[in-house]
Amino acid sequence: MKVEEMISFVNDEIIGIVLMILILGIGVYLTIRTRFVQVRHLGKALKYMVKNEEGGVGEVTSFGALCTALSATIGTGNIVGVATAICAGGPGALFWMLLAAFFGMATKYTEGLLAIKFRRETRPGHFLGGPFYYIELGLGKKWKWLAKAFAFFGALAGIMGIGTITQINGITSAATSLFDPEQAAVAFTIGSTSYTWATVIAGLAVTLFAALVIIGGIKRIAKVSEIIVPFMAATYVLFALIILFVNYQAIPNALKQIVVGAFDPSAVGGAITGLAIKTIIQKGVGRGIFSNEAGLGSAPIAAASAKTKSTVRQGLVTMTGTFIDTIVICTMTGLSIVITGAWNPQVTGDKLQGVDVTTYAWQHGLPFDKNVSAFILMLCLIFFAFTTILGWNYYGERCLEYLSGGKKGMIMTYRVLYILAVLIGPYLTVAAVWNTADVFNSLMAFPNLIALFLLAGVAAKETKKFTNDIKKLKPHKNK
Repeated sequence: MKVEEMISFVNDEIIGIVLMILILGIGVYLTIRTRFVQVRHLGKALKYMVKNEEGGVGEVTSFGALCTALSATIGTGNIVGVATAICAGGPGALFWMLLAAFFGMATKYTEGLLAIKFRRETRPGHFLGGPFYYIELGLGKKWKWLAKAFAFFGALAGIMGIGTITQINGITSAATSLFDPEQAAVAFTIGSTSYTWATVIAGLAVTLFAALVIIGGIKRIAKVSEIIVPFMAATYVLFALIILFVNYQAIPNALKQIVVGAFDPSAVGGAITGLAIKTIIQKGVGRGIFSNEAGLGSAPIAAASAKTKSTVRQGLVTMTGTFIDTIVICTMTGLSIVITGAWNPQVTGDKLQGVDVTTYAWQHGLPFDKNVSAFILMLCLIFFAFTTILGWNYYGERCLEYLSGGKKGMIMTYRVLYILAVLIGPYLTVAAVWNTADVFNSLMAFPNLIALFLLAGVAAKETKKFTNDIKKLKPHKNK
């Protein structure tokens, strides 16, 4: 077995399944411990999301911290990953994806809460926090080795592919599909692979823009994210809603396929007849978890920089990230794919994969010219991937800052290497990088999940106090 195949097997069949069970189990456990916080306080969470707290202490606004986290979370997986899950598991995979997101909201809430409670002001006006600190300070010094393990794997996960090579590959591939689909304008050839001028120019442009933002640090990343993230998310949801509006008559049948297909795949027929329930659950839950990153420990790194005085408030704001990423955006993608039958070879006439599935859905679902629809989707994909580059640079830097004690030279070196990884990314093999990055993601998740389980009591106590304080205030409002 080749090294690449071995890594893929270990990641998919061993680490991936174990991690999926653990993350889902922790989500259920935290949902119970916080008394279904994602249901009871969702309204407040959405309110706090857009209303920044006055008098809070931190580096960026709560909304800015959320957008930084969303910049890394909302990525190509929302377009390509959902399509892959539905093609492999049928429409029923979307049901399990949403179920994973529901419990993942409690996980994200706990991560955000703990990030604020155990963060540290390492220098005036500069706050550092995340799993490494709530492991070390929440569990005690004897657990510091676990905190360092998380930070080490987090720094590698960012620079080794998930934030660099895979994202820039997605952007340059999209650019080539748009501007040179026939790949006629070849710039140069390496071995047997030719690279077009569209790939070269897009790669250089993205690298330049990314460098200008990354060199500016967290405040510039947050400012750019506050502009791009709401714009790209709103644009994508708008066009997805147009698909639903134009094809509203197909929505009831699509919902039936999703619900019925989750438990009886043979009932919806087509290409998934005889598909095992195990496969449907695995694809749906797995994609839900890795789309919104609940339990991986990435989002609390951004949450720790928020200007806030309340652990619970920021926990609620952090929780909305999963709601936006999966409950809203992934659902829009999934519905458009099911409604148009893009997942089914019997409808498309060919077995489509990856972005081609969502492209088919938009081309046949939107009331525009097919080229226009494909262009809009590719722009969304480019924005999604670009912001993921920014978000994961921030995560990697913060992890390295914890490991190095804040040495500026090491952090600047990391930034330079990160930018170089983006620069050379279009010319590297993506498959091996994705598998390696997924392994590092999994390795950074295990320390975080241990901490979430052991610190669940802290989250439960803080949540109960917050709820009781709200109840005490209500009579005064009525007087």
